[in-house]
Amino acid sequence: MTHYHFVGIKGSGMSSLAQIMHDLGHEVQGSDIEKYVFTEVALRNKGIKILPFDVENIKEGMVVIQGNAFSDNHEEIVKARELKLDVIKYHDFLGHVINQYTSVAVTGAHGKTSTTGLLSHVMNGDKKTSFLIGDGTGMGLPGSDYFAFEACEYRRHFLSYHPDYAIMTNIDFDHPDYFKNIEDVYDAFQDMAHNVKKAIIAWGDDDYLRKLEADVPIYYYGFKETDDIYAKNIQITEKGTQFDVYTNGEFYDQFLSPQFGDHNILNALSVIAISYLEKMNVDNIKDALVTFGGVKRRFNETKVSNQVLVDDYAHHPREISATIESARKKYPQKEVVAVFQPHTFSRTQAFLDEFASSLSKADRVFLCEIFGSIRENTGELTIQDLIERIDGSSLIDENSIDILKEFDNAVILFMGAGDIQKLLKAYLEKLGVKSEF
Repeated sequence: MTHYHFVGIKGSGMSSLAQIMHDLGHEVQGSDIEKYVFTEVALRNKGIKILPFDVENIKEGMVVIQGNAFSDNHEEIVKARELKLDVIKYHDFLGHVINQYTSVAVTGAHGKTSTTGLLSHVMNGDKKTSFLIGDGTGMGLPGSDYFAFEACEYRRHFLSYHPDYAIMTNIDFDHPDYFKNIEDVYDAFQDMAHNVKKAIIAWGDDDYLRKLEADVPIYYYGFKETDDIYAKNIQITEKGTQFDVYTNGEFYDQFLSPQFGDHNILNALSVIAISYLEKMNVDNIKDALVTFGGVKRRFNETKVSNQVLVDDYAHHPREISATIESARKKYPQKEVVAVFQPHTFSRTQAFLDEFASSLSKADRVFLCEIFGSIRENTGELTIQDLIERIDGSSLIDENSIDILKEFDNAVILFMGAGDIQKLLKAYLEKLGVKSEF
């Protein structure tokens, strides 16, 4: 048994990894800021100790896992080096962990967390699978055959991994504070493709994914008969979305997903492709797909009277479009209201017109002040630059939240990667509903 200390344990990946090591029988603790972060709930439920940052947290005999957000100058890292402890960066440590299993990495600009959550749930319907999801959830199941994990392209961290399989959901320009342009992002994915040991499962309608070169087979999924695995006869029902799956042009089976929207069918296809390649029991896979309950901060619903309040992590134009599409398909009789908080000034500046276009697909748009990063220069950009680009949009905050009561038969989407949840919490309190946020 090893004693691990995680510097930045409330980070979504760090929280997940800490839970995995705890489940595998190791002694685990960690440090972080004292402000509440939703990832700490799972840690506390498992009895994992969370401490404020302090050099005294670092003791002889520990192995220290360094969160990607923390530099070598952090006081706890400095102390660990002084004590000559092993200090391992998060992505390097995860790279070591996955090598003990048949591993499936899920990467892409969008859809990583939802797909990893679905993958781990569905695979566990047939084979024991440990997993690490980017919503702060992780589980290490002793005796697992498989390991499903989210692999982030930011700062090329995913190049630390050499998985057996990789699901690549899409290639898109994001993280403008690091990547220069879409070609830079593509180059990172191309490098990642050479790390994969058995096969790549990629979205067939992505022009960049179609250009990938790899040393292993690439199986494309989508809605076209030219794809290796594709969905046909899609029907929206009260229970979710039903569709037939074809592999190599031949009927495979019929599946039912409890979710709505094309992006959720695509996520399911990528997962079905893995189970098909690994010759898993298709009936077990079908049964598991039906019971998938989603992941944290991905279209999480609270129903109050005739309103459906949705908490969603969407923070890129394509993700916003997908979330609005899900709302329209699931609740075709309801108005769709977007409440959006832009995340980082650099992303807002880079996608100003795209944000305006995607948000305009809602019936009404409310915007919050930009949630900035402490590492960036805000420049002259303000939320007014986005408001001016969206007809009928207006600023909203906790003091003006009452206006949402006017939309008495609506799906209200609270979207963003910052602290948009505080606005949802404030609104729920106005409605007299106790919230978990």
